[in-house]
Amino acid sequence: MAKNDLVSGSIWDEYSNQVINRMNNPQHQGEITEERAKELNAKLIVADFGAESCGDAVRLYWAVDEATDKILESKFKSFGCGTAIASSDVMAELCVGKTVDEAVKITNIDVERALRDNPDTPAVPPQKMHCSVMAYDVIKKAAAEYKGVDMESFEEEQIVCECARVSLATLKEVIRLNDLKTVEEITDYTKAGAFCKSCIKPGGHEEKEIYLVDILADTRAEMDQEKLKVAADASASGTLSFDKMTLVQRIKAIDTVLDEDIRPMLVMDGGNMEIIDIKENIPHYDLYIRYLGACSGCASGSTGTLYAIESVLRQKVDENIRVLPI
Repeated sequence: MAKNDLVSGSIWDEYSNQVINRMNNPQHQGEITEERAKELNAKLIVADFGAESCGDAVRLYWAVDEATDKILESKFKSFGCGTAIASSDVMAELCVGKTVDEAVKITNIDVERALRDNPDTPAVPPQKMHCSVMAYDVIKKAAAEYKGVDMESFEEEQIVCECARVSLATLKEVIRLNDLKTVEEITDYTKAGAFCKSCIKPGGHEEKEIYLVDILADTRAEMDQEKLKVAADASASGTLSFDKMTLVQRIKAIDTVLDEDIRPMLVMDGGNMEIIDIKENIPHYDLYIRYLGACSGCASGSTGTLYAIESVLRQKVDENIRVLPI
């Protein structure tokens, strides 16, 4: 039955024609026998994988050329819903002609995209995305059987969102780089949580080891701790930004620059200067000073000398400082 034959506006409108066609007429359903594998001069691999969340299961058959590790033939049997059949059919098709190592790189995203009628429209509703995840997992199981290893060895990172294949490391990095504050922002940036939504928080159709809400909270807490440490280290080393300093710290920072770059020149001419006050006049910081000694009656105190003091302080302390003699 084609989708166009179904009632408009029904749940079937969420499925692509490709999905419906493969539900009804799978091209790679069946099994590969030992006799068939011998005809192909290939090794027979049989792998089973089931999804605890829905009770679906799939059996994958491979005939593999051991000389080249190439998959010569691939078939499946699916025990589950129509979406599982369609996903498994595409999965088996994608394996043919690839080496085992190449097949392991096929993801559930590849399976779902191959089922789309057009590149921009999902092939299945979000709650059925787990069917393509099962197809991905059975490939890993078959590859593990062929290589004699544990299927988890093919997973280099901890995957949080199975539907979109988003890892824990990627999620933490994206949160940090973009200063994300909500789960909705995480989904916008990574697509994690956009499909079956089980990875967002506890209570979905599938239990997870870790959820997006936890990752967001933990990463934000780490970021806050890091900011506090940076501020503490900067304060201890005297490199705290001027706008974050207390009045005492600001006076100390300015006095340090004056002692190094300004006062030696003033003293040579028999003068000096002192800081009276610093007032915020955002975006400026108004520094009130008093000239001492010979500088108190010098005409350049309000022109060249003043410009030199202000220029040095703007360069070495903060660009918004204004110097006002009184």
